[in-house]
Amino acid sequence: MPESKPYSISPAILAFFAGAAVGAVVVALTTPRTGPEFRGDLKDLTRRAKRKAAQLADHASEAWNEVAGRTAQAGSDLKQGAADAAKDLKG
Repeated sequence: MPESKPYSISPAILAFFAGAAVGAVVVALTTPRTGPEFRGDLKDLTRRAKRKAAQLADHASEAWNEVAGRTAQAGSDLKQGAADAAKDLKG
């Protein structure tokens, strides 16, 4: 029986935010507004999107650093275990 992979929520969150961004753009483009109002709304939407992208980048960076730290620790533990096993075999 094949092993089931653990479910990762991050692709779902990314898809949600992408869909929300597309929906916001569609609403902005289809709502009747004057030129200056539309440009103001578009600037506000752009600012919010930049802010959210920066937050997501920070979160991704933190997650990457955590994974890198865990991987380094696991490698160190594996190396030490192999050294101990080799020492036991020699003795």
